[in-house]
Amino acid sequence: MFNTKQKTDMLPEKTNGGSNGTTLIGAGTTVKGDISSKSDLRIDGTIVGNINCASKIVIGASGLVEGDISGNQADIVGKVSGNIRAKDLLQLRGDCVISGDIYAGKLQVEPTATFNGQCHMGANVVGMNNGSEQQVATV
Repeated sequence: MFNTKQKTDMLPEKTNGGSNGTTLIGAGTTVKGDISSKSDLRIDGTIVGNINCASKIVIGASGLVEGDISGNQADIVGKVSGNIRAKDLLQLRGDCVISGDIYAGKLQVEPTATFNGQCHMGANVVGMNNGSEQQVATV
């Protein structure tokens, strides 16, 4: 009556390719080196190196990144010293401090955010090929 499930039914499902989970770098953790991820990435600690993510990147209030960030979407609340490239939406929220250039399809900036650098935005401005931007002239 209660044991209708077999043991194989209780095993986690295997997926082909990437996972749907979020990678978390917790507060108090420091990583030195480049990070590449196919799933969402949340940084609450310190990263000294470049970040390349095929999904969404969140830099929490206690997060600090010293390096370039490249991803589909980015939500920044902490501090970033480096260039940021977001194919879709880049959100600069809260008391974030950005020192570097940004390249974004769409940009949302809250009044309390601080940004020092150049801003390039629009669907035709950024092509994300191997971390380098391609500017396209529009007629």
